[in-house]
Amino acid sequence: MQTDLAEGILTARAARRPVALLTWLATGEQRLVTPEDAGEFPALAAEIADGFRLDRSGTVASPDGEVFIRIFNPPLRLIIIGAVHAAQFLLPLGRMLGHDVTIVDPRTAFASEQRFPDANLVTEWPEDALAQIGIDRRTAIVALTHDPKIDDGALRLALESKAFYVGALGSSRTHAKRAERLAAMGVSADALARIHAPIGLDIGAQGPAEIALSVMAQLVAVLREKGLGPKG
Repeated sequence: MQTDLAEGILTARAARRPVALLTWLATGEQRLVTPEDAGEFPALAAEIADGFRLDRSGTVASPDGEVFIRIFNPPLRLIIIGAVHAAQFLLPLGRMLGHDVTIVDPRTAFASEQRFPDANLVTEWPEDALAQIGIDRRTAIVALTHDPKIDDGALRLALESKAFYVGALGSSRTHAKRAERLAAMGVSADALARIHAPIGLDIGAQGPAEIALSVMAQLVAVLREKGLGPKG
């Protein structure tokens, strides 16, 4: 690999920008491609898009011969708003599925090392924490506290971002009240429709462990674009 290509990959990685390295196997020619400029290669555009979406590298046929598409996606991130019981199960599930997990909760009685050993805990208010962490299209955000003072500001920022998944715990009635509050904060109806609430796939979950499972199942379905929209 040429030095400039390797540097481009490292630069993209540091900036959390996805890139793909295209290698024409017959000639050895290589190009770096972002999701935005994949259209420059119309014969490969669909395969490049699928590679980014599925985190999948592979060899594909093209009019110019076989091309190996190597995907370099930024690591997935899961930001959990609320150090609640369900978060104790969501944390290891997220890690097992390849997410860098951060738990944000200003309530230090909840966000403690005793309850979340070895977790990345942020004990600032979510609006401040999210502004520092940054939210991109490889980020999922779930709000679990039921406390409007904590959840609402985080959801507003999440809906202004490119986060691929935004979910909030609570019943349909609770979410209706939440949507009213967010609308009063200036959040549009289209943005509100992005919230998966009640959160998780409807698997009849009972208890925090099953709720965590339903959330991660829905998150993966949205990530892989399986067409499962918000409930409610």
